[in-house]
Amino acid sequence: MFLGGIGHGIGSYQFYKLQPTNLLWALSASFATFQLAALNLLRTGRPGDRSLAWTCFAGCLVQVGFAVTFGRLIGNMLDFRPFVTAILALVLAAFSLRGALQRQA
Repeated sequence: MFLGGIGHGIGSYQFYKLQPTNLLWALSASFATFQLAALNLLRTGRPGDRSLAWTCFAGCLVQVGFAVTFGRLIGNMLDFRPFVTAILALVLAAFSLRGALQRQA
């Protein structure tokens, strides 16, 4: 997910470098991706934190929604960018849900 954020940031800059308003919004999406990746990484060190797991689960589902919507907008759901993003976010969502539903010992 971190690599996706880096790729998104670089691609956004290359595409929108002469459009500062669009570049700002595109880079904010890169930042949101970094934040979600960081939360999921933090969650690995805090397996009993159910609130964090639920937060990561919700964030990952939103990320899946963004990826699917982007795929529909470009007319290619199997394009590498939305496809890989959706798969990674679904896998992280599954891990987060498993952590959120675990009973405390």
